[in-house]
Amino acid sequence: MSKHDELAKFIVTNVGGEENIRDLYHCMTRLRFTLKDKKKANKEALENSDGVISVIESGGQYQVVIGNHVSEVYDAIAGNYNLQVKSGNNEKEDHSKEGNFISRAFTVMSSIFQPIVPALAGAGMLKAILVILTQLEWLDSASSTYAILAAAGNGVFYFLPLMLAFSASRTFKTQPIVSAAIMAALLEPNFTKLMENTGDISSFIHIPVVLMSYTTSIIPAILAIWLYSYLERFLKRVVPKSIELFMVPLVSLLIMVPLTAIVIGPLGVYTGKGIADGIEFLSTQSGLLTGAILGGGWTFLVMFGLHWGIAPAMINNLSLKGFDTIRPMMASATFAQSGVALGVFLKAKDKKLKAYALSSILPSLFAGITEPIVYGLSVKLKRPMIAAVIGGTIGGAIAGHFQTTVLAYVFPAITTIPAFFTNTIAFYLISITISFVITTVLTYILGFNEGNGATDAETGKTEPEKSGPALQTESGQTVVIESVYAPINGVIVPLHEVPDPAFSTEAMGQGIAILPSEGKVYSPVSGVVSLVFRTGHAVAITSDNHLDLLIHVGLDTVKLKGDYFTKHVEQGQRIERGDLLLEFDIPKIQAAGYDLTTPIIVTNSTAYQKVTQTQQKSVDLQSVLLTIH
Repeated sequence: MSKHDELAKFIVTNVGGEENIRDLYHCMTRLRFTLKDKKKANKEALENSDGVISVIESGGQYQVVIGNHVSEVYDAIAGNYNLQVKSGNNEKEDHSKEGNFISRAFTVMSSIFQPIVPALAGAGMLKAILVILTQLEWLDSASSTYAILAAAGNGVFYFLPLMLAFSASRTFKTQPIVSAAIMAALLEPNFTKLMENTGDISSFIHIPVVLMSYTTSIIPAILAIWLYSYLERFLKRVVPKSIELFMVPLVSLLIMVPLTAIVIGPLGVYTGKGIADGIEFLSTQSGLLTGAILGGGWTFLVMFGLHWGIAPAMINNLSLKGFDTIRPMMASATFAQSGVALGVFLKAKDKKLKAYALSSILPSLFAGITEPIVYGLSVKLKRPMIAAVIGGTIGGAIAGHFQTTVLAYVFPAITTIPAFFTNTIAFYLISITISFVITTVLTYILGFNEGNGATDAETGKTEPEKSGPALQTESGQTVVIESVYAPINGVIVPLHEVPDPAFSTEAMGQGIAILPSEGKVYSPVSGVVSLVFRTGHAVAITSDNHLDLLIHVGLDTVKLKGDYFTKHVEQGQRIERGDLLLEFDIPKIQAAGYDLTTPIIVTNSTAYQKVTQTQQKSVDLQSVLLTIH
């Protein structure tokens, strides 16, 4: 089992188990869970775990911040657990209805726009590159090459209503193709040729229709599919099942297309224009103040997931005007966090802290990923966050004052600078440079307390000083906290000889391994089963003395998907030392080509002063395997 599988197992257990997860997806650094009961989650255990940077509850979501390896952990969860939403009557609650109105609104915006953002970013960068190439006269705008590349860049924005409708159908739980068809009707030539100028009046069965251009529009699609979701549910209740297949889509199109053209579409277009005009008014009246607020406060919006309320406004600006003024102002916050990482690297004495700071600089500068810095440095060390707010505020004020613009929806980074190549590029470069430099200098000057612990170089977690639960006598000798007996009969294998770096490097904790001679696993301590992997190849136990143990039968045996394993205990079950936990078929597992070396790991070994391994070459169930001090 890889370290990602182990971390995935740990996370699922501490969010309340597989049965407590209603929904899961991930962004660039976070696992975003929707839980049935948040009270079942163990936030403290997650935050104190290696591999987890932080835990945030926001927008109806339970967000576990992982960092740059989030996709691997997500894949491990998806591959080992069945997280599909059940269709039983008791599972039909819509998680978007949790929390207050603002929280629900941000959750909806996030779920709709998350799948579209990569396409918008890629197409936006392509548009920006084309602008640069034509300005440098390296590409003729009248050439067929330019036309094909321009189509690739413009297509996402032109058909944005269709993509939004499709994405919104997943959020509002409607038929996705019918949802897209509703908005496709407003882009179809028979409809578009009715309009010569925006605002022209046509009619539908004598009802006036104010004609609008819906290419690149945002709000009409979201409003239309939201309303359609109620219509579809009503139709499914009243239409006979025998004709539901064609009747529900038919009636939906007959009602929703005219309704969108007559009411929802114009309302959405005017609303979007009003939002864009309002932002332009704020920027024009006091770009300095607007930029300062966004530059200084953007990090906090991201931390609480509130930035998704502003993302549609940015995309709306790009759709209506071809440029946006919000992104350049908040870009200073991103580069300020990069400054935090550099400042910590220059100031820190602890080698792990310096290594973590250095490793987080490149992702932030070249990909705009700042969560490892925010949670691993700024929040943990506190004073660097003050430096970042000051640097971001000053940089944002400069960008806002000079009305800096961007041509695409991109994440602020060195690699995306081409998207900012407008007549305000100089002011953008000045703003992000100043925010970066000021934050770096202030982080160094203000300093931070390294006495809170060393930051793990991979997760950014600060480890408390090792006071631990270990006890000492007056002579300084350590007292035995717990004896762990052998769970399997077999031959001892030193942990460093196990051919799996997740175990041999002690990344998961100290321990030992056994090559079993019998296919039975017994409990080595008395306590509670904290987790039984559904494939039956591994079990985790928390002893009565709070020792956390993992018994992992074989290497990569998760790939057997439960074949040749039999579970005798369930998660949460009380067990005594010597109780049978698992059975496994040694000949069949070996015939399938798997190594049966079984690591026994103390996963919270850093909390103890010493873990002593047995010196015996072979052990039985009466042998003391590990002694915990």
